[in-house]
Amino acid sequence: MEAERSLPRQHLKAAQWALLLGNFVIGCGVMVVGGTLNDLTRSLNISVTEGGHLIAIAAVMMGVGAPVLATIVSGVDRRKLLTLAMVWYALGHALCALAPSYEWLWPVRALTVLSAAVFTPQAAAAVGFMSTPAHRGRAITFVFMGWSVASVAGMPMAAWVGERLGWRVAMGMVAVGGLLAAAMVHRSMPKGIRPPALSLRAWRKVLQSPLLMAVVLVTAFQSAGQFTVLAYAAPYFKNGFGANPEQISLMFAYFGGLALAGNLVLNRVVDSFGAARAVTLTLSLMALSLLIWPLATTLPWLALVFLPWAISGFATNSGQQARLGGLSPRLAPALMALNTSGIYLGHAVGASGGGWVLDHAGGYSNLHWLGLAWMLVAWVLSHWAQREQARRDARGLAPG
Repeated sequence: MEAERSLPRQHLKAAQWALLLGNFVIGCGVMVVGGTLNDLTRSLNISVTEGGHLIAIAAVMMGVGAPVLATIVSGVDRRKLLTLAMVWYALGHALCALAPSYEWLWPVRALTVLSAAVFTPQAAAAVGFMSTPAHRGRAITFVFMGWSVASVAGMPMAAWVGERLGWRVAMGMVAVGGLLAAAMVHRSMPKGIRPPALSLRAWRKVLQSPLLMAVVLVTAFQSAGQFTVLAYAAPYFKNGFGANPEQISLMFAYFGGLALAGNLVLNRVVDSFGAARAVTLTLSLMALSLLIWPLATTLPWLALVFLPWAISGFATNSGQQARLGGLSPRLAPALMALNTSGIYLGHAVGASGGGWVLDHAGGYSNLHWLGLAWMLVAWVLSHWAQREQARRDARGLAPG
């Protein structure tokens, strides 16, 4: 098994920035449907619930694809793999922008997002492999910060472009970004980066560990909690609060800006504060927002209610990546793949559950209750895993 590889600082920084850019484009592409949902449903003459199904279908493909593809590509040089993943993403979004109907769009979208199932976990595993143990958590959260930046710039821009120029233009912008990210990754990533291959024994160790699987399930449940509401945020802002395109974009920018700030704070303290403690704290803050959601009767009040959630949402995902990378660095490729699977399957569960609430349980005003239920399950699992990890550390036991 190849040993972990520590690069010179300047080379590692260049690779980290390239992978952050790649995750930014991945995040923009994943969130583009939610941001343009108003125009997309109007343009293709489908319901908001059907638009939510488009999010759920993509999420299932990413969730199932992440662990399967992680095994298939485990021996491929990461420079080549991550570059090709971004090229595929770019071409797929270009084809999505040209799709003449919903029946054409959803299968093309489903194949396109397989790139996300590869890029995000393999970027995290690669940067962890290239870093020293003392800085591994910070390196992983830095790369994952691309998602937070996407929420600051990508989601608001997609919402504005979708309302003013159309969802097809937004898809085309993601395609251009994918090509730029592919060039950057190819230029900055060193050759020969191959984290340990995923053997059946490695998968068994992960799947048979209650601690590791509990942490992965934390990701899935909190993701479901978030996307029960976030999948329908654009029409929610419009129909529930009468927001215009600029206000919708501003709300996404506000949420994203706070999410980036929360991620920056986490990136600075994660190695000293502890990823497990950080995640349990951020889950508490998101649950608080969902609990007090009925207080949001106007957009300004909604912004205030959003505050605890916004500063915690993406920090939770970054903290989970660092948490798993620290628990078992040699199993990181499998753990990152399963964690990514948890994120996206949570998206699917959240979007599907939210769609059911819209159709059968009182509409937008009740979305937060289902989101809160998922979030509380995630908190209980995270708290148990934190205590179990501390107990094992005290006894010198491995997590598996």
